[in-house]
Amino acid sequence: MVPNLLHSRPMMRPQFGGAFGYVASYWMTTLYSPKQRFPGWLWKSLIAGLCGAIAHTLVVYFKIHSGWLPSFQPYEALQKTLSQLVGTNVPPVIPWVISYLNGMTVVGLLFGSSYKLLPGKRGITKGFSVGVLVWLVMGLVFFPLVGLGFFAWDVGLGFKPMLFSLAMVEAYSVVMGAVFALLNHKF
Repeated sequence: MVPNLLHSRPMMRPQFGGAFGYVASYWMTTLYSPKQRFPGWLWKSLIAGLCGAIAHTLVVYFKIHSGWLPSFQPYEALQKTLSQLVGTNVPPVIPWVISYLNGMTVVGLLFGSSYKLLPGKRGITKGFSVGVLVWLVMGLVFFPLVGLGFFAWDVGLGFKPMLFSLAMVEAYSVVMGAVFALLNHKF
């Protein structure tokens, strides 16, 4: 009788050091457990979405601190629209929280669940194609809803907000695609 090596090999678990290492090792062991409570793509999608949201935030941070396109403020426009909808002042942190939750959960989970169906062979190309789609939706639906016009044309800066929003969304989606592929060892 030949032993089944696929099921008899000990599972490789990442090792971390220190106090953080104990917690990280516990969670990584839990996530890599053969008796997973969630499918693998689920937690990988959430992590990839979070990484994409962080990349997006870094691009916006650079824009704000470099003083580039000062009149193009989509988060302020969203805050003003939300304040009008609810009838009271909405704190500036709320649009950012919405962005993180949306980027990490909704878009991340949609990306992870449709990963195999997306065009391209690599995570980066799959992320890029999702970025183009999200940019089109943002330019054609979201910007007009918050009063910026199609592709933020009403801001009065020509093509600059349109191109910046493309860069902003692509930073998010390419990082998300790369991280998701890396977590699946298909970079």
